[in-house]
Amino acid sequence: MSRKVKVGVVGTGALGQHHARIYSELDNAELVGVYDTNTERAQEIADKHQTKAFASLAELMAEIDAASVVVPTDLHRAVGGELIAAGIHLLIEKPIAATSAEAEELVLLAKQHNVIVQVGHVERFNPVLSYLEQNARNPRFIEAHRLAPYPPPRDGLHPRGTEVSVVLDLMIHDIEVILHLVGAPVKAIHAVGAPVLSPTEDIANVRLAFENGCVANITASRISPERMRKIRVFLDDAYISLDYQNQGGELYRKQGAGFSREDVPIEKGEPLANQLRSFVACVAGRDEPVVSGEHAARALNLAVDILQRLGEGAS
Repeated sequence: MSRKVKVGVVGTGALGQHHARIYSELDNAELVGVYDTNTERAQEIADKHQTKAFASLAELMAEIDAASVVVPTDLHRAVGGELIAAGIHLLIEKPIAATSAEAEELVLLAKQHNVIVQVGHVERFNPVLSYLEQNARNPRFIEAHRLAPYPPPRDGLHPRGTEVSVVLDLMIHDIEVILHLVGAPVKAIHAVGAPVLSPTEDIANVRLAFENGCVANITASRISPERMRKIRVFLDDAYISLDYQNQGGELYRKQGAGFSREDVPIEKGEPLANQLRSFVACVAGRDEPVVSGEHAARALNLAVDILQRLGEGAS
């Protein structure tokens, strides 16, 4: 496509509003409009970004090439499937779907309709991840922490993200990144967790053992008084400590009986903007996305295995 890619946003909540903002600022995209079952909210976001609030999903689909799907996870299959069937390229927020079966259905539909599906594992577009990809080959041990306060209440709805376990809400980011970095099958899973304010787990800790000998320890919580998104990757001769949130970190190299420390050089940027820019470029060039539906489905399959272990522990 030599023209701008015509995009829409389905879902204008806490995250969808930022999709609309960024699309309205991209040189290679035209924000055609937004759609939300909450018509007042959709109009508010449309007015803010000088675009149109569509009365129905069908009307929006008739005007666009691509869309962001930013609706609750349990609606990804239905909404995403309708868009794919109409030939619309998708950026679906993570996780790709609520179940492995639904994820497989979306991947198959995308192939049948020759549609690009990218999934919103936004940390893959965080500048710290670029550093890890270049400098953390063959990791031996990985430790990840992702903590957040409990989401605020919403009229008539679950607090955002709490329709699923914290494993699918927050931990899925780290699961996908770690699978990408390690590049080996998982051979063992140990998982513990507990619901606190939600029907499903609000806090969980998982230990993954990989066939190549790497071990990963992942903690996720949505009942923390503080926010934290950090990862530490241990190599044979060094370890790297990185902060996704502040986009900084340190490299510690083995030196004699101890370590030498140096700051990690990272050029800061907005991960969501990087992600949407990449998605629009993929649609324009018919290129493979950084996080395809297949990649996201693998991460979801592992998350589902983790949930099964958590269920076994509760029985």
